[in-house]
Amino acid sequence: MVILGNIIKSALEITDKVIPEPSPVKEQKEILEQLLKRARDTAFGREYGFADILKKRNKAKAFASRVPYHDYDTMYERWWKRQMEGEEDITWPGLPKYYALSAGTTGPESKRIPATEDMLEAIRKTSMLQILAISNFDMPADFFEKEIMMLGSTTSLQDRGLWQEGEISGISAKNIPAWFERFYRPGQAIASISDWDQKVDAIAREAKNWDVGAMAGIPSWNELMLKRIIKYHKVKSIHEVWPNLRVFASGGVALDPYRKTFESLLGKPITFIDTYLASEGFIAFQARPREDMAMMLSTNAGLFFEFVPFDEDNIDENGSVKQGTPSLTLDQVEEGKEYVLILSSAAGAWRFMIGDTIRFANKEKAEILITGRTKHFLNVVGSQLSVIQMNQAMRQIEEKYNLLIPEFTVSAVREGEDYIHHWYLGMEGQADEQEMAASLDAFLKNINKAYKMARDKALKKVKVSAVSPEIFYKWNEKQQKKGGQVKMPRVMKEEEFKKWKEFVARHQ
Repeated sequence: MVILGNIIKSALEITDKVIPEPSPVKEQKEILEQLLKRARDTAFGREYGFADILKKRNKAKAFASRVPYHDYDTMYERWWKRQMEGEEDITWPGLPKYYALSAGTTGPESKRIPATEDMLEAIRKTSMLQILAISNFDMPADFFEKEIMMLGSTTSLQDRGLWQEGEISGISAKNIPAWFERFYRPGQAIASISDWDQKVDAIAREAKNWDVGAMAGIPSWNELMLKRIIKYHKVKSIHEVWPNLRVFASGGVALDPYRKTFESLLGKPITFIDTYLASEGFIAFQARPREDMAMMLSTNAGLFFEFVPFDEDNIDENGSVKQGTPSLTLDQVEEGKEYVLILSSAAGAWRFMIGDTIRFANKEKAEILITGRTKHFLNVVGSQLSVIQMNQAMRQIEEKYNLLIPEFTVSAVREGEDYIHHWYLGMEGQADEQEMAASLDAFLKNINKAYKMARDKALKKVKVSAVSPEIFYKWNEKQQKKGGQVKMPRVMKEEEFKKWKEFVARHQ
């Protein structure tokens, strides 16, 4: 009923006007204090003197001086392993009911990130804030009566005795509020199917019975789902099946590389919204229309953020922040500069390096862009290429040669005594590989001075190999990473790249 849609839309608009403008800096101070109070009697809190930190006037400074940075291995080996063995009150009160299996991009071995009830509540709170923000995108009233397709991993979680585990999208879907069930698609029955292909086949069969107005999830897997639906129903675009589809909320990876191929499956324009949901929490979401799709940090829901300037002096050879490197709080950052994101959370992660780099697009509103990964920053010979620059280069190649390039990966590899950058482009269309390599090289020289200097010295050559995008999906499947929150590494280390080349040779 459009009447109900009008009521919902009006309520959202009124609520948005009644709720005061957020004060991210103030909210972050409050969140840090809440986290410290909640965890001061845990083993971690006692070890690092949370009770004493709470007495300090500048709690953020005291917190940073006492608590070291943690990567996953150090957090797991010393702390999380203990709670997995049944010890309570280790890094957060009680025992986590769930662990989120991080999809990761650097290997087949999943990491287990605690997902406490407090963290799930924080995710629900941020999800509600995102729904409130929809009123900023000028949707028609009937949009608010439509269903939402959330393509994630299975909600059939693995029972480990003391906890259940699965990807964060599956855990979140399993814990959605009861009132949201009527809008949620594909529904719990299909969402619980573990085999990704079987799940997508079930979605394709049922698709015509749903009135989907919005989609959410990883772009590459949503794209494959749309193709399956279009093929099953023998139509030209998804809008012949879902005529009211108006929004795609992308998450997990940068949307830009997939946008052109995604749009080729549509019958009419839709609104793209970016989100930043990770195994560690719901970090940010796009709160208003922006051409660059910058997202607002979730500064008042279970996450405290710190920022380390992203440069060679602060990062070790493994892509981790060096201990003792000063961090900045939200009031100290600058727009346009690149930072390593550090977070502490209501899941019991403390000064945790999640491996992402960000840049502030609007400091006052705490709006950020994800620029890449600390381990996926291509800098073997001083080229200092970020993933965001790689994405820009792919768009330039797409436009110049009329291609679709939804997937790519690159590595710096030795060729004799020198290094080369070897790119694999998963593309639809035809173009000369040497011409593309020359265009790619010229574009990166133009936008990155460090890259240009490297090309004059140790980086002797740029090579492009064109393959079908299907090769990338088969690789992910081989790594047991098909569907849901899965991401293909944009940058590979030389050893992994050798295995990739051998895989491509066998499957072309």
